[in-house]
Amino acid sequence: MAKKIKAKGTSRNPGGGNPLAGASQAGMLARIQKMQEEMAQAQQSLENETMEVSVGGGAVVITITGHQRVQAVKIDKESLDMEDEDWLTDLQDLLAAAFNQAVEQSQAMAAERMEGITGGLDTMLPGGLGGLFG
Repeated sequence: MAKKIKAKGTSRNPGGGNPLAGASQAGMLARIQKMQEEMAQAQQSLENETMEVSVGGGAVVITITGHQRVQAVKIDKESLDMEDEDWLTDLQDLLAAAFNQAVEQSQAMAAERMEGITGGLDTMLPGGLGGLFG
């Protein structure tokens, strides 16, 4: 009877010499797929979620979504001193500040939401690559 010889370095399981590696990889793939679904849901939620940012004591209020889309700009003309010759420059400064703050806060909200989902990713990455995500 001939004896079967298996070539060195080959294995029937996908993890090489580690029979648990295949199960670990399948588990990691399932976690990544779940994470992708959660990220898609979060992105959809952010599209509909809004926040208001106010500057100048309420003189300018910006309503913005989690996707950094401005939905409304409110200007309280009672807060502006139209008799001041620099009223237009003041309004422009307030608008610039309001838009910048709105975008920054919207981005921070989106990043926080995504970090809550991807926070476990660093434990799944090999060789210390987890530091890439925060």
